[in-house]
Amino acid sequence: MKTALAIAGTLAVIAAGYYAMFRGWRNRQARQAELAPLPAVPDGDKTRGVEGVYVATTSAGDWMDRIAVHELGVRATADLAVSEAGLIFHRQGAADVFIPAGHLTAVRTDRGIAGKVTAEKSGLVVVTWSHDGRELDTGFRPRRKADTEPLTASIATLIGAEQS
Repeated sequence: MKTALAIAGTLAVIAAGYYAMFRGWRNRQARQAELAPLPAVPDGDKTRGVEGVYVATTSAGDWMDRIAVHELGVRATADLAVSEAGLIFHRQGAADVFIPAGHLTAVRTDRGIAGKVTAEKSGLVVVTWSHDGRELDTGFRPRRKADTEPLTASIATLIGAEQS
């Protein structure tokens, strides 16, 4: 009998925790509901790029303020393609994310962003961009460390070309 009560109590605590997380995520989505939908991925652009993990999108400068709307906070395995049109994150299990080149403002490497902190100082490529009057940071962790520097350089080149 004691064991059954202990198991029931543990299950109730776990269920309450999941319910609290669900409500928190739903409330975050309600607070961010004014953020306009993202631009559509250009038709026919199936270019594959660097393999890795799309970590999350956050408010710029606040790596813990994950954006919950438009699936921007959903972590997924992805390919990041850099083209003249912009950046395309082809995500598995979530909608693709397209960031037009004209919206890009900066790129850097960093140690962490919401939901992911790496051991090395430059494990994530973080792109800063503007959308609907807000500055956002999007984190991407390349599968191979050797891809980090060339990816960062190609995005910086794209940003420089747009600002010229």
